Amino acid sequence: MSAIKVGVVGVSGYTGLELVKMLLLHPKFELVYAANSEGGSKISDLHPSLLGVCDIDVEKADAKEAASRCELVFLALPHKTAMVFVKPLVEYGCRVVDLSADYRLPLEVYERYYTEHTDKENLPKAAYGLPELFRSKIASAQIVANPGCFPTSAILGALPFVGKKRPNTPIIVDAKTGVSGAGKKLSETTHFVNVNDNLFAYNPLSHRHAPEIADKLGIGESEVVFVPHLCPITRGMLSSIYIQVEGEFDALELAKKFYEYEPFVRVLDKPVDMKNVAGTNFCDIFIKRQGDTLFISSAIDNLQRGASSQAMVNANIMMHLPEETGVPKIAYVP
Repeated sequence: MSAIKVGVVGVSGYTGLELVKMLLLHPKFELVYAANSEGGSKISDLHPSLLGVCDIDVEKADAKEAASRCELVFLALPHKTAMVFVKPLVEYGCRVVDLSADYRLPLEVYERYYTEHTDKENLPKAAYGLPELFRSKIASAQIVANPGCFPTSAILGALPFVGKKRPNTPIIVDAKTGVSGAGKKLSETTHFVNVNDNLFAYNPLSHRHAPEIADKLGIGESEVVFVPHLCPITRGMLSSIYIQVEGEFDALELAKKFYEYEPFVRVLDKPVDMKNVAGTNFCDIFIKRQGDTLFISSAIDNLQRGASSQAMVNANIMMHLPEETGVPKIAYVP
């Protein structure tokens, strides 16, 4: 089988770098196109860690050029920018894995939390890229909307227990994430002197990932209470999820059975942490019940399972490869 030619548009950021690192080691994908908004550089100029490893030219992003050379393109772009590229890429027959929010939500919800959508025709055609929920749709899709990092952690933690939730009670998600989730762009919030030795909530009860969580769990927006926190760490995400449940059941065994055949979800008998999933596509989950309150702890790498490695799994599924192909499993420990 000849190599499958792929491209990355948006190679300048952290998620773009993670995609390039995986593609360089992927046995079936060949990186033939790397682009950003400026072009005119080498990828090692943008990411000095790649010096002597990869010296591919970074071109000015052009959808027609990307489609002429690639069978599949990853878009590591901000929302609103991504949809500008998706539409022509699809017209030229290219498959797309979009890491932005542009194709994750129904139109009305997207426009309420983000901006006007300029590719309404393709929006309903996109498959939501959480393999544990939508594997068959991903396999036949031309566009895959890669999930957000907070929704990935929260949905995978809560999913086995949605049917056990007591009516008229919320799912509470208290989540912590590393600073890399904010991207490379400088801001006062992520300034070293602000985030170092500090911990704070941001956009509590109004974060735009809350409706994504609710939509994919199949519950109302008012049934998700979501508060994210920024931690003074580089990468990682830990979600503490609280659900009021009904009926007698062994929660740990229920989760183990639910994810029995899922290669990238590990249900553990002890509390999880960020370090053991850092640099991997794993989601580690721990569950404990006290009376009618269920506590679920869900850990992922925000740049990998929350973005790039999950995108790689989706690309593998779209191209009918084993979904674990070229996807990192060994954590950055210690």
